[in-house]
Parts: sequence; structure tokens; C-alpha cells
Amino acid sequence: MNNYPIGIFDSGVGGISIWKEINQRMPNEDTVYLADSANAPYGQKSKEQILQLSCKNTELLLQQGSKIIVVACNTATTNAIAYLRSHYTVPFIGIEPAIKPAALHSKSKTIGVLATKGTLSSSLFSTTSKHHANGIRIIEQEGTGLVELIESGNSASRDTKKLLSAYLQPMLDARIDHLVLGCTHYPYLIPLLKDLLPREVQIIDCGAAVAKQTYNVLNEQGLLNTDLQKVGDNSFYTNTEVELLTTFLKGLPGNIHASYKDF
Repeated sequence: MNNYPIGIFDSGVGGISIWKEINQRMPNEDTVYLADSANAPYGQKSKEQILQLSCKNTELLLQQGSKIIVVACNTATTNAIAYLRSHYTVPFIGIEPAIKPAALHSKSKTIGVLATKGTLSSSLFSTTSKHHANGIRIIEQEGTGLVELIESGNSASRDTKKLLSAYLQPMLDARIDHLVLGCTHYPYLIPLLKDLLPREVQIIDCGAAVAKQTYNVLNEQGLLNTDLQKVGDNSFYTNTEVELLTTFLKGLPGNIHASYKDF
């Protein structure tokens, strides 16, 4: 199975931010990415709907021969990964808001978390917050509407900046010194966030940590591709417009193939 691909799915193009980190760490690995943009955003759906979509995506990635599956979606991770791990034999890597490093390094003892409703309301998020943020004040903010703007190619628009500014204000009023991005779409907002946040506020996402964990699990299970001279073959599928997907893939390294798939 060493030559089999790494499978990755998200509720759209957001998880490409995770793919970039995985590809940077393991450029010789083949990957298959599913952008379930037709059903984005997951954050406004019920747990049952999220579970159903996560199983559908998993089945498709297994059909492609995936040796490991990265759930590159915070909402899907917090609502479905326990079920996926108990019902499939392939290893799964999940995505959680990086509350631990933010809490450890916060000097003001106040951090912000920008995430979807589905993530913030999950039991896993609550457990993670209690475990890693003892004595830390967490200012939670639902990023309603942000995923839709990013999926439509408007991550740098005036409307996005206005909405983001409104979401950040309660955090700034509380004097946060770290902002945790709790959705894999949100790294595309970092240029705007840097304009809107004071310089001393650190922006944290989990991409590098996820890539490291993916590597570690593959290594532990003897699943790493041992041909280090190989350039990985990377297939990206979307169930909406391919043109939008190719915009997000422009300039990425390796062998990139983007196409429409009805799923």
C-alpha cells in the first residue's frame, strides 16, 4: 500500500490549505482531494447530515485506493471522525482548532476562536477547550457567511472585509493576543486578517501540525512511499465548477489534475 494515495476531503476548497502543508512535507506522495463544494458549508448542517456526507466522501476516497484519509474540515472532524474511525479500517487524521498552542503562549490569557457553528457547538470542541485552556478566556465567534464568500472566489472582497471586521471586534474589545482559525477555509483570509488585527495578535492554524501527524502515522504503519525521487501525482475533484477549483490550485507544485466529479 506504500504507493497508494493519501486521501483528503473537505466541504470545498478550504482543505487545499491542508493539502499544501502535506505536499510540502511529502512531495513524493500521491494524493486524491475531494472538494464537496456542492454541500458547503458543512458548519450550518445537522450532525446527521455531516456524518452522512463524511461517510460518502470516505467511501469515494477508499474507491480511489486511499491508504490514509485526512478529514480536512474542522466541522466534519468534530462531528464525524469518531464514527469514521470505528467503522473503517483505514487510519484517519482529523483537524481541530489549535487551542493548545494559543493557550500555552497567550500572555493576556485571552484568545479568540473563529470557527463554524458546527465546530463551536460540538462536544469535541468543548472537551478540547476544557482540557487545553484551563485559566484561559476564549472568545468564540461563528464565521457565518465566510465559507460561502471564499467558495465563490471573494475572499479578498469588500464584503468579506466588512463581515470579518464585525466578527473580530468583540475579540479586539476583549484584548485577545492569539486568534485561532477553526476552519480550513479561513487561512485564505490571512491577508485581510493581518490588515484588521494589531501586529501583536498571533494568527494560528493547524496545517503544519496536521501534515506532521499524517507523516508520523504513515511512518508508524509502514505506509510511507519510499521512492523519495518521485514527484507525487495529485488529483483534485469538485462537484461544482472546475474553474473555481483551478483558481485555488494555480501555482501549486507537483503534477496537478483538476476535474469535475458527480458525488
